[in-house]
Amino acid sequence: MSRHWVLGEFASSDALVAALKDLRARGFEQLDAHTPFPVEETFEALGLKRSWLPLLTLGAGLGGAAFAYVTQWFTNAVDYPLDVGGRPLHSVPTNLPITFELGVLSAALTVFGALMLLFGFPHVTHPVFDVESFRSASVDGFWASVAVDGEDAPKVEAALRELGARQVSVVAEGAR
Repeated sequence: MSRHWVLGEFASSDALVAALKDLRARGFEQLDAHTPFPVEETFEALGLKRSWLPLLTLGAGLGGAAFAYVTQWFTNAVDYPLDVGGRPLHSVPTNLPITFELGVLSAALTVFGALMLLFGFPHVTHPVFDVESFRSASVDGFWASVAVDGEDAPKVEAALRELGARQVSVVAEGAR
């Protein structure tokens, strides 16, 4: 059975949040909200869990910084020590700029790669963008989308209308 998205446009962010909560209570799990600006209440209404991405970023940053520091220490104090003017072979302040830079670089590259995997790139479009009136989601529209199998689409359509959606559209995957 092909996958479908049922879209419903609501008059306000409050109506959208109420509809999302009701849809979750009815057992629909693959919900999404599309709004022209961030609406804090949608995160709770969608039942989103805390992301693991900040912990991954912290780990990558600390790992990159540790790698940079250990590499500099090993190179300067163990592998190729140079006694220049009686200075110590290992000096913390000298190593800090590169340590910081490599920590930031490794965190940034890790986040970039993780987001590519999470978002499913290089897939750059989504079937909901085929609905002409969906453009209002970037201006003044508040949309809820529910991903369902084809046979459940009429049930979701009726639920969205019952919850006060101004407009309801159904889009099939690969309908272009």
